[in-house]
Amino acid sequence: MIQILKHFGWTWAGLIISDNDYGVHAARSFHSDLGPAGGGCLAYTEILPRIYNPVELKRIVDVMRTSTARVVIVFSHESYMINLMKEVVRQNVTGLQWMASEGWTSADVLQTPHLMPYLGGTLGIAIRRGEIPGLRDFMLQIRPDLHHNKTHGNSMVNLFWEHTFQCRFAPPPAGWVESGGELCTGQEIIENVETNFLDVSNLRPEYNVYKAVYALAYALDDMLQCEPRRGPFSNNTCAHLQRLEPWQLMHYLEKVNFTTTFGDRVSFDENGDALPVYDIMNWVWLPDGTTKVQRVGEVKRSAFKGEELTLDEDKIFWNFESKQPPRSVCSESCPPGTRMARKKGEPECCFDCVPCSEGKISNSTDSMECTSCPEDFWSSPQHDHCVPKKTEFLSYHEPLGICLTTISLLGTYICVVVLGIFIHHHSTPIVRANNSELSFLLLVSLKFCFLCSLLFIGRPRLWTCQLRHAAFGVSFVLCVSCILVKTMVVLAVFRASKPGGESSLKWFGAVQQRGTVLVLTSVQAAICTVWLVSASPVPHKNTQYHSGKIVYECAVGSTVGFAVLLGYIGLLAVLSCLLAFLARNLPDSFNEAKLITFSMLIFCAVWVAFVPAYISSPGKYADAVEVFAILASSFGLLVALFGPKCYIIMFRPERNTKKAIMGRGTDT
Repeated sequence: MIQILKHFGWTWAGLIISDNDYGVHAARSFHSDLGPAGGGCLAYTEILPRIYNPVELKRIVDVMRTSTARVVIVFSHESYMINLMKEVVRQNVTGLQWMASEGWTSADVLQTPHLMPYLGGTLGIAIRRGEIPGLRDFMLQIRPDLHHNKTHGNSMVNLFWEHTFQCRFAPPPAGWVESGGELCTGQEIIENVETNFLDVSNLRPEYNVYKAVYALAYALDDMLQCEPRRGPFSNNTCAHLQRLEPWQLMHYLEKVNFTTTFGDRVSFDENGDALPVYDIMNWVWLPDGTTKVQRVGEVKRSAFKGEELTLDEDKIFWNFESKQPPRSVCSESCPPGTRMARKKGEPECCFDCVPCSEGKISNSTDSMECTSCPEDFWSSPQHDHCVPKKTEFLSYHEPLGICLTTISLLGTYICVVVLGIFIHHHSTPIVRANNSELSFLLLVSLKFCFLCSLLFIGRPRLWTCQLRHAAFGVSFVLCVSCILVKTMVVLAVFRASKPGGESSLKWFGAVQQRGTVLVLTSVQAAICTVWLVSASPVPHKNTQYHSGKIVYECAVGSTVGFAVLLGYIGLLAVLSCLLAFLARNLPDSFNEAKLITFSMLIFCAVWVAFVPAYISSPGKYADAVEVFAILASSFGLLVALFGPKCYIIMFRPERNTKKAIMGRGTDT
């Protein structure tokens, strides 16, 4: 019966049993077998009273009617069922799928038209029907014993004969002949009488007896084949039919294994139990109001395959409007993407379906737990499978990356154009003023500053991570060093123009200027080298910013190294800004110190704002902030330092004279 419940997915059923050993043993088996391993639960277990008790029966039917279980299993004999069905009919409880034990599966008294609206479609278990070859012929040959001595009791055959032919054997009872009764001759033809005695089409208990007798016969035959001094018992002895012990017969019964002519295999398991075979019966409610009990399948157990259920579902009659099996569950199955959460205080079959949390999935129905996705995967929107996490980095293919790349290349192109203008006009006073070599070097370093920003765009790799900050640090130190030296030269020139200051120029010749730039840049190169050797930046998959994304970034390796690199750039920038600020009021119609002061203020403002923005920006936006700071500061230096000079060279050539630069010319 549990196999049938499993087959139709009926995990929520009610159990009604009779108040005797038959029902109690059935209830005990159901409670043990229909637990977690059986995959089902009992909504209720009720015991039918031994004697007719309307109050108790009303309570039991009330439980059936109010329960959500649509399947009712009844283990009882037909006498208990008759009383129960009286109350079921009185309360008109329909819409239930009944399951019958073999005790009432074939009960004719319940197969009546007024009970079919309630019991139609019942599925029951019946003892296996079989055929016994030659049984009918044997019965037709039975004849009564005409010389039986009635003082020792009537013969069973004689009693059957008298009942079938309505006659009496001599001597008949007093007054039998006088009342018109006939005497039995023993020659009556039994074939001409309609009697259930000759109906061998539905042999069930009889078939079991037939198999039991044959099992015993096979065991005895095996025992008689025993050869002396080769027996299975102590001292290799054999059992003797005249002195046969029960345990000796059991030894041979355990080994019995044969197949009947009806095709059923007879053997015993390790516990000595016969391997069961049951027919599954279905009560069909025919259109004319009659009932037909038909076989729709079987359940059998083999030593190797366990219990096997065979059902012909097309033949089953369902007493429901849908003509389909009913749904009997306490809770509907949890679909993939959810897990079962038991309801407190209720059976295991009653549960809620809780969606899996983010990053966890369940890919099967009725999952007990949600499983976490691997590190590089995330749960799908339905939480029923893991999908690769989206990867995020500042890409060349996204609008932000395209925009920053375009600006970087534009800055590089402008540097090249400005450098070309300066080379073409290298002999003019405005280019030669304040060391044109430093101006050329400054333009080259600015071009590197623009280009190094491209290392921050694209998928991080080991070489780009190691090179990006090193190139950025060295390029900007080279740039700021040139500006610092130019500022120092401006101060030295004007100090030399004062009495007693001629000696200051000897410390700022061309060689000293190149040397100063080289030394200052070498310090940054040394910082980068130590950083790369001790704790090199490496590509890193960050899963902390976004749970559903993998952010590819460059881990700086050493925060101290990164801070020292930025700090050194900041130190040179602040020093350049202070010196330029001191030289802002020096007499000169084209005072470059003012331009340097303005450019360094822009530079410092950009990088001061960069620090909090960089720290608070998640994922790829941190790289975008750093690229923006590089481009903004580079454009600030380029425009502030070279914009006015290019304007004069290209559009105001009359101001590109020594007199005009020294303040002795006339502005027009």
